[in-house]
This record gives sequence, structure tokens and C-alpha cells, in this order.
Amino acid sequence: MTEQITDPAQDEWRTYDDFAAGIDTYRLPNISLAGLRIALALEDGGTLSLAFDEDAVSWSASGAVDETGATDPYDAVAVREEVVFVHLPLTSREREAITVVYSASTHRALVTVSHIDEVETEGVPRVSQRFFAATTDGGTPSGEAPAPSRDLIGKRNIYRYSPQHLYEHVYVSSQRYAWQCLEGVQRGHGDMDLSTVWKFADGLYLFCFREFRIAVASVWLHDLGYQLMTTGVFLGLNGEGAAEHSRGGGHIYPLGSVSYPDAQPV
Repeated sequence: MTEQITDPAQDEWRTYDDFAAGIDTYRLPNISLAGLRIALALEDGGTLSLAFDEDAVSWSASGAVDETGATDPYDAVAVREEVVFVHLPLTSREREAITVVYSASTHRALVTVSHIDEVETEGVPRVSQRFFAATTDGGTPSGEAPAPSRDLIGKRNIYRYSPQHLYEHVYVSSQRYAWQCLEGVQRGHGDMDLSTVWKFADGLYLFCFREFRIAVASVWLHDLGYQLMTTGVFLGLNGEGAAEHSRGGGHIYPLGSVSYPDAQPV
């Protein structure tokens, strides 16, 4: 008799804060950007200026990111010697976050704005995201500008974030990826959610997902070069319905990839 595979019961589905606890165990260490001032020019004509001290960043923006500014905490990781992942888990406004990836050598940057919508819309992820290629004022930009990429389509990787967090990802198209939890509180759970991939540099890919079942989205920078590490953050609603920011990170273990001989995914 064939075993029937059923979807996990709704009351078994874990909340965002359930699975996020400890998911940053193997994350790369934080760095201080104290004393750094950096100004970004976004491709849409907007700007984003950042001035860091030891614990906070004073920022201002114009254009699509925002028309104002504030002082907020920040989280910075050097994913490579010249590439920094900076996250602003905003406390100056509710349910929003800004993530910046920039290179001190090419002076290229990529900005992601994540926002939890006020109301839930059926069939649409509660957390939305916007993406902007940018340049910094550190020097003359070189190399290719960050842009949407199809490079991950067909790849299958395992991500180890802690001894209790092991996930598998399959990148099925330019718009969706499939995941399942192999170890952890979500073991046995999986889904296919909306995703976005941008190439930042050789072997460096911004990967973002937006879940349907629960109000959570993430921003990750996958280093698929020699290091095989990923650094990320989450924004979502916890089990009590409050906005929560969390960090993530860990090791990448490629399982393989497939190529499509004829018709291609979207």
C-alpha cells in the first residue's frame, strides 16, 4: 500500500520566530563601520546616504527608497574582503527594513527595501520587496552593474545554518524556488514561494524570498565562490503578530544542477 503524503496540518505550521531562533549560529561575524560615510546613487535617480557610528547609522534618502531619514541600528558583515552586507532593521518606522550590499573595489551597490503590508491580501505574500542597483561615491564604478539573474535556475543546494537548521533549496525559475526543512522545527515542511535573484559580482548572488503561508521575507547574499557561505536577514510577523527582524547565515553545500534542453522556465 502506497503511503499517502499529506500537507502538514495548519496548527503544526511553525511561526516565523519558531524557526528563526538560532538560524544565525554559523553566520559570518559582524564588523563595525564606525566612522564610515557612504553615499549611494540609485538607478532610479534616488539617493541613500549613510553615516555610521559604533552602534547606529544616521541615514537619509530621496526617491523611491524614502523622502526622509532617521537614525537606526545596523548589522554589517564583510562577506568578502571588499564586499559588505549591511542591514538596517528599522526602529524609526514599523514593519520595514533596508539592506545594502556594496563593494569598496568596484563601487557598485545593491539596495533592497522590505516592507510588511498593513493588511493581508489573498494569494499575495504579506511582505513585499523592492530592488535598486546603485553606485557609491567611493570612486569610479567598474565592472558590470548588479542586475536580475537566471544563473541559479536548476541549481539544488543544502544550507546548514546551525546544528538544528538544515534546509534544501531548488531554484526552479526566475520567480520561484522550492524549499524543504531536513532538520529543525520545520522538519517535513516545505513550499514553493516567490523569489528574486540578482547577480552582484562573480559568484555573489542576492537571493530573496517572500513566503505565502506566513508573513516573512528574507534577503541573503550567497557566496557561491570558494567560500560557500551565505549571509542573510529576515523580516516578518512573529506568533504574536508583531514585526520582528532576525539574522541568518551559514554554510552552502551544492548538490548539483540541471539544465533544460528545450523549453526554459520563466
